Amino acid sequence: MEVKINRLKRYFGLTRAVDDISFSFSSGEIVAFIGSNGAGKTTTMRILATLDEPTEGDVELDGVSAVNHPEQVRKLIGYMPDSLPTHRDMTVHEYLDFFARAYSIPSEKRAQTIDDVQSFTGLGDIRNNTLHSLSKGMKQRVSLGRALIHDPPVMVMDEPAAGLDPRARIELRELLRILADQGKAILISSHILTELSEICGGAVIIEKGKIAVAGTLDEILSQQAPQTVLAVRPAGGLEEARQALMLLPNVENVAVVGNELEARISGGEEEASQILSELMKQGIQIAEFKRRGGDLESLFMQITGKEDEGNGK
Repeated sequence: MEVKINRLKRYFGLTRAVDDISFSFSSGEIVAFIGSNGAGKTTTMRILATLDEPTEGDVELDGVSAVNHPEQVRKLIGYMPDSLPTHRDMTVHEYLDFFARAYSIPSEKRAQTIDDVQSFTGLGDIRNNTLHSLSKGMKQRVSLGRALIHDPPVMVMDEPAAGLDPRARIELRELLRILADQGKAILISSHILTELSEICGGAVIIEKGKIAVAGTLDEILSQQAPQTVLAVRPAGGLEEARQALMLLPNVENVAVVGNELEARISGGEEEASQILSELMKQGIQIAEFKRRGGDLESLFMQITGKEDEGNGK
């Protein structure tokens, strides 16, 4: 299954929520959809899920147009919104059964389908609990179960990890890996960029309705100005080492994280080596020194920082 977003535009009056964006993703891929609040992520996802119509452009799933044939596309997409609607007197099982019926799953298959989804998402033990009584993590599981009930080849997930505790986020990552291994094409938005980089093979960064960069993670990270994060644990005082780091060439920012200093530097291995050498020359004793390459978070900050500079902010 190939999903193509073609020259998509969505205007609300004079506001260009989505402004001529194009990208694609395919079966077995998990693609991160990244942007600031108001960048156009949710609007794009709602159009992809046929919950909104574009001003111009189209979305195609293996050539099937979401604009011209929304009823066909709905069968191919599982949409997980950023929050689960509250139905105070509806149980988990009743909620999933409602959507199974809505997707016209035959009665002879419906019970087994719901049981399979509840088992996969870990909802079997709470199937008779009402939705309003569930924790945030369990509500997200119910939302995922609803999106999977008709076994769609494409998953569109808007902030599925929002508000989850660390254990629930780990479990969600594992479920996503399983779904990708099953051949589903997955588009996922999240503000937790470090976790996206662990499961996504590609990324699309959108800023003010336009695509800033898109491609595989390796491609987009290599296209940006090289940046490295150094984790430095001094044997002596943190403040003395921080001040010394701040004065060195190529050091852009230094933050205190626990008993370590995290320094963002421009450059790579050679620049990191020079910084370590200079610290030692100045008598700063280093207990530990680690180098990490660029990541989605630093890439996002670079891109949005450039946008702000271009607008005089």
